[in-house]
Amino acid sequence: MTEPLVGISTSELRTPPHVEPLAESDPVRRELALGLDYPRAVDAAGAIPVVIPPMAAGDLNSLVGRLDGLLLSGGPDLHPSLYGAEPHAFLGPTEPPLDAFELELLRRADQAQLPLLAICRGQQALNVGRGGTLYQHLPEDVGGEIEHRQRQPGRVATHTVRIEPDSAVADALGATDIEVNSFHHQAIRDLGRGLRAVAWARDGVIEAIEATDRRFAIGVQWHAESLVARDDHQRLFRRFVDAAAQTRAGGARAAA
Repeated sequence: MTEPLVGISTSELRTPPHVEPLAESDPVRRELALGLDYPRAVDAAGAIPVVIPPMAAGDLNSLVGRLDGLLLSGGPDLHPSLYGAEPHAFLGPTEPPLDAFELELLRRADQAQLPLLAICRGQQALNVGRGGTLYQHLPEDVGGEIEHRQRQPGRVATHTVRIEPDSAVADALGATDIEVNSFHHQAIRDLGRGLRAVAWARDGVIEAIEATDRRFAIGVQWHAESLVARDDHQRLFRRFVDAAAQTRAGGARAAA
């Protein structure tokens, strides 16, 4: 196998009351959910996608040692206790055990210097994992100039983002102003260690971050996986997979 192996986290859990089973399907139980746009985008960029379920922490070093890159997917709100805040009245459903797993996965991927692409909740997890904080409810915290929780499908871009020209994100996308979709009501408040903000919506919400202490660690607040029909977002995934391919070739991976 020459293609890089990219792990994709699963942060969305569905509970039986919200699942309508078919007569021919498995019995009702808690389920993992992951939008197909994630593995399809990774596959189209030239890597082999591997979906990562929550698992025992003791198995993570073995897993991370076999991966060449990590994509943190979107999902539910992170519990605010992770950054020392009380829950907001409009906090969505949370999964604290899953939060803990994903942050541990992120920590070990960081140690191993794996190329990282963090999307939506993934960007928020990257920030919180490095000691940052979040706005829990954007309509209250920054106002309603932009509807950050759009009603249109994910393939539809609904607002613009300004990107710092001297940034890895601008280089990967090949642009400094792009149109993005928006499916979140939380966002970065205080930046975590070793991170810098490199893109903003016109209302000031941080839309992209990158690590200053890593070869490739990028977070975007929008759902880039649903926009890969656009050249700029194809470029982002290809650049991520290229970094993973370099890891696979050897020389960029630290001990997990």
